[in-house]
Amino acid sequence: MKHYTKLVRPYLVWSILIIMVPLLLIILYSVTTGGNNLVNIKFTLDNFKKIGDPIYLDVMKKSFRLGFISVIICLVLGYIFAYFITRFKDSTQDILILLVTIPMWINTLLRTYAWISLLSDNGVINRFLGLFGLTAKSFMYTDFAVVIGLISDILPFMVIPIHTSIRKIDPSLIEASHDLGANKFQTFTHVTLKMSIPGVINGIMMTFLLSISTFVIPKLLGGGQYMLIGNLIENQFISVGNWNFGSATSIILTLIILIGLTIMKKFDKEEKEERDEA
Repeated sequence: MKHYTKLVRPYLVWSILIIMVPLLLIILYSVTTGGNNLVNIKFTLDNFKKIGDPIYLDVMKKSFRLGFISVIICLVLGYIFAYFITRFKDSTQDILILLVTIPMWINTLLRTYAWISLLSDNGVINRFLGLFGLTAKSFMYTDFAVVIGLISDILPFMVIPIHTSIRKIDPSLIEASHDLGANKFQTFTHVTLKMSIPGVINGIMMTFLLSISTFVIPKLLGGGQYMLIGNLIENQFISVGNWNFGSATSIILTLIILIGLTIMKKFDKEEKEERDEA
């Protein structure tokens, strides 16, 4: 046991340095004034109160609105993809899931620039429309461009947990449903959909948290007009230099993420208990 403890120590030290120390500094900055200078600091909660200003509330509302739209579209597309993937044999499912995850191997910045080349006024889509004599559309710097970018980035995080939940469903339950006279739609709604709810909840929480915290996609596809929570934090630290308010906003985003993770953990636990009872 002592031998394993010695092996773990370097990782504990490294985790403290790269996780705990920055987190403690962010907490300290969020409840103090004086910028990034820790000399003559004064403790205050004004940084959190500032988030109640209309301009910052609008940022929150826009973040949640675009995040909600992205999640709903991802849920519909992700469930369809996940459901049909489970219709194939196991070896084929593994290949299809691999294809779903491949885009995640590519840097988000590169994927976003790819969307710029597709959606710009002289991009691939408008050139294609021109071949049919259709008027070019202005896709860039709109809600549409931002949502499309978000969907392409977070869709795999919806497909994978839903696929995992559906794949774990005992085939005998489907057969029993048919034997009892249920049609395909009834079997889907009462068995497949019901038992895949934990995966759906996990997918919703993961994609929502990712969509409201990203800053690269809104910045590039929104042309600087779209400031979501992630952009607000980046702007406060890099451009404005108000580390205190940026830290307070980061704490709020962290709390939202922790609440989401708690909900995910709860549903994972319930799913495990249901499988054990079955």
